Amino acid sequence: MRNPLHIIFSLILSVAVVLPFGVSAQINTTQVMRIGQNMMYFGDYELAIQCFNRVIEAKPRTERAYLYRAIALLNLDDYTGAEADATRAIELNPFITDSYEVRGVARQNLGNYNGAVEDYDLALNLLKDNRNLLFNRALAQDAAGNTEDALATFNHIIETSPSYDNAYLGRAKVELSLADTTAALADLDKALELNKNLPNAYILRAGIAIGRSRDFKTALDDTDAAIKLLPQMAGLYVNRAFLRYNLDDYFGAMADYDYAITLDPTDPTAYFNRALLRTEVADNDRAIADFSTVLRIDPDDVRSLYNRAMLYRTTRQYDKAIADINRVIEAFPEMSAPMFFRFEIYDEMGNRTNAMRDYDKAMALSKKERADYAAGTNPSGGKDAASGASSQGGGRADGKQADAEPQSPEESARIFANRFSLLLTADNELETEGEYNNKSIRGKVQDYNVNLSMQAPFILSFYSSPTELAPTTYFMPEIESINSTRTLRMLVQIVNNEPSLDDPDIVQRHFDSIDYYNSYLATHQPRAVDYFGRGMDHMILRNYEAAVEDMTRAIELAPDFTLAYFARANAMTRMLQLAAGEDDLAATYQGRIARMRNIFDDYDKVSEYSPRSPFPHYNKGILYAELGDMESALKEFTKAIELKEDFGEAYYNRGFVQYKSGNQKAGTADLSRAGQLGITQSYNLLKRMK
Repeated sequence: MRNPLHIIFSLILSVAVVLPFGVSAQINTTQVMRIGQNMMYFGDYELAIQCFNRVIEAKPRTERAYLYRAIALLNLDDYTGAEADATRAIELNPFITDSYEVRGVARQNLGNYNGAVEDYDLALNLLKDNRNLLFNRALAQDAAGNTEDALATFNHIIETSPSYDNAYLGRAKVELSLADTTAALADLDKALELNKNLPNAYILRAGIAIGRSRDFKTALDDTDAAIKLLPQMAGLYVNRAFLRYNLDDYFGAMADYDYAITLDPTDPTAYFNRALLRTEVADNDRAIADFSTVLRIDPDDVRSLYNRAMLYRTTRQYDKAIADINRVIEAFPEMSAPMFFRFEIYDEMGNRTNAMRDYDKAMALSKKERADYAAGTNPSGGKDAASGASSQGGGRADGKQADAEPQSPEESARIFANRFSLLLTADNELETEGEYNNKSIRGKVQDYNVNLSMQAPFILSFYSSPTELAPTTYFMPEIESINSTRTLRMLVQIVNNEPSLDDPDIVQRHFDSIDYYNSYLATHQPRAVDYFGRGMDHMILRNYEAAVEDMTRAIELAPDFTLAYFARANAMTRMLQLAAGEDDLAATYQGRIARMRNIFDDYDKVSEYSPRSPFPHYNKGILYAELGDMESALKEFTKAIELKEDFGEAYYNRGFVQYKSGNQKAGTADLSRAGQLGITQSYNLLKRMK
């Protein structure tokens, strides 16, 4: 098999030239660059890089090929490669703002914050007062420790863009680092006034409420709001449980710990806290099980060892208690408390020899602790006894002083136990992501995307991503008919969960298939199915212009070719998506209407030749909703449901549109039905809408 990195892209562009051995074929670099950009837009970064590699091989001084490859590498977290490519693009053309932005983002992710600031400054020389570049510069300045510079940059952004919500959020974080909670709270309130969907603002405001006045009720309200926006973030439930516990809602706290564990079975914090709550109500066996789970995840968690030792002692499993407390003593050999605890265990066991030995050691250590305390040194031998976990201790707000001067081994043991039985909280603050002027730089912001969206449109493909709840693709009689003829090189499917292309062998297969069709069509009487097959290959490779051209030829030869109309509408929709990110006309209502007219016509043809098919109506519903025509969208989704009563995606999208239109009752009913039909995102949306 040929190396996919050396594919002759001219095959897919129908400009292949037979040359003598050792002579490279000329490729249409403009079209190959366009295919690479299309692939990058839809997240196929590895394949996009192959396209840019070919352009660079053919024309090594094409600065935009280096720039686009840098963006693709950035999205694959290859920051070193991205920095190198962006630098090369700058060397070839120092007047492209995007190159400085991309290199700045790469350097920021590599920890070179001052270098990132320099790049953002160079970009700002070319694009003065660009708020996205200024925002990224402020983040880099703050990360570099230049707090005052970051604050000045955020001030400038707010002066020039007073409705920019993230600027207030960013400035609030800087103000918190300067301990100015009053200014930070005012900025968080302003950010939420501008945009209610900022989870970090709620998280930070909850922290201020706890820190300033132990206002757990206000913090709980803000945490609830954050959970609605990020319902899959386990740490938020851990923190809400802490708040509920401090508000005497034991059962609510326990429910939150249970759900946090369901979301993240490997996070020790929820297990540890649940164990503490179970200990409070003497549910000892299950508390031991939770502490044991923490120790399987982190065998050196001293807090869990100490608390499990206490439970083993309570349940008279003395040998296990001794084994656990021995490890605590190893961690804190200069502290009297764990030594005194072991004395008590030996004493209960009747082992007087070991008990008296430990008692004498505990007394000696206690005397040293009092002397160290009087001298102002750390009585724990240099290691804080409360530092045995990764999260900050929360505990209960009872006002008790946990670190009073120890007067005896017994008092030291009490203080030690109190510090080791505090509830832990999770660090839920999201990393502040850059807001990129170049829209191709997606970064990790999509990991925490709080914007809701509809289920995707259905397309024709050779591939699908079946899930446990949807193990097979939907049925369409025209697909069954064409697959049964075996005239295509692969079987067609109708899907709305097409996987990203990340396997070079798959790409090679479609290049080879296009090569086959080129040869076949050049030597045989053209058939509609052959143009359709080649058009499908172009679709898979994101060459939508070529796909539209081939589907048009198929329709010219067979005017009732239903699948060709459907596939052409798919390809034109993808072209519309690409255009919307590139020019202002495509982003306007009139511009989109003009571009959509042919798409609607093709879907209408599908309905004419296949009147029982729900898919054209479903896809048209999505397009109408994107245009803001909710009434037409509702009609199309309703028609799709009439044709296929178990169409879960259509119920979901209709429910989504119902909510957008203010009809909460109908929206709830539709989302509930969608959930029953396996569209699990319905429950997320239902929770947020409530």
